[in-house]
Amino acid sequence: MDKNELAQLRVAIVGGGYGGAAAALALSKIGMNVKVYEQAPGMTEVGAGIGLRPETVQFFRDYDGFDAIAAVSSPSDKFQILTADGHEIFAEEWPGINDFPQPNKTRMIHRADFIDALRSILPDGVLVLNHKLTDIVDNGDSATLTFENGETVTADVVIGADGIRSLVRHKFFTPKPPVFARTHAYRIVIDAKDAEGMLVDGNLQLFMDNKGTMIYFLPLLHRNQVSFDITVLSEDDAWAPDITKEYLLEKLEGFDPRLIEITRNLDMDKLVSRSGYDIDSVDNWHTDSIAIMGDAAHSMLWHQGQGANTAVMDAGGLAEAFLEADSAPEALALFQAKRKPITDELQAVSRQSWDPDNVDTAFPGAQGGH
Repeated sequence: MDKNELAQLRVAIVGGGYGGAAAALALSKIGMNVKVYEQAPGMTEVGAGIGLRPETVQFFRDYDGFDAIAAVSSPSDKFQILTADGHEIFAEEWPGINDFPQPNKTRMIHRADFIDALRSILPDGVLVLNHKLTDIVDNGDSATLTFENGETVTADVVIGADGIRSLVRHKFFTPKPPVFARTHAYRIVIDAKDAEGMLVDGNLQLFMDNKGTMIYFLPLLHRNQVSFDITVLSEDDAWAPDITKEYLLEKLEGFDPRLIEITRNLDMDKLVSRSGYDIDSVDNWHTDSIAIMGDAAHSMLWHQGQGANTAVMDAGGLAEAFLEADSAPEALALFQAKRKPITDELQAVSRQSWDPDNVDTAFPGAQGGH
């Protein structure tokens, strides 16, 4: 589509998280008229750290967002897998670092900092807060959104970036609910002084035993902090399970004494407790005027660290599809054709938890791309 055609399209994105904000950035940069409707009234610091892969870093270079991301992140060269008591099993450089005009190291970033940085580089007026979607109607060549505050919006294109419990996905593409993975993650950010001397560089470490318990030790050097993530097997399918420190310490029997001491000193009021859920592959992502992306389209478990990365790469794929296609319906179909085969494979790979007795590579499966 040419610039005039793109500028005339009204685009409404539901959800202002990683995927929605990245899509708004990319589509705005190619001249589209975009609004992002986010249900929350603001942003509070929750969650923990993530790694932005080299291809994701390149997305931000391509769309003039790198400086904002770099200011609140730190570089990492490799990923290390260790036994529970700290003996190295495997180490591998992040793939793709040297695949671009300049080296793109993986960037370690706090989730809240990432979303704040993304939103800060959106054009004025693009992000609309306090708009919770309650209904959506497909009009064929447009779609109409209804929000809890009573407002309605009609747009030529609607992008559902509304997460794992997506209303857009449920209404138009599949009624299947999220799938419980019988896994919990307990996440917290701690200061370097509380890391028992383990914060020595910017590289991610994964400690694991043979009982399904893992600790992700993710440095946030720019904050002088560490994202500390304990993952355990569990049959409790509550979205936010209640647990005790004693429970965590029992799960860490046999782990490095420093990791146990870190856990012993955790402030449980700051711990974020989440059950592991993903979704089965969705056969179709689009109509002529509506599409889903990110977790709404392909929510996956965190074992490959690809949730945020694939959402951002969806944004790049969406912008490219609009530039290459002759119409909005064709662009949405092209977007699915570009991205779905990649995310299908990554969803499948991410369902395979780490096995300490069978680690051939830290990064099996497809790595993705625009």
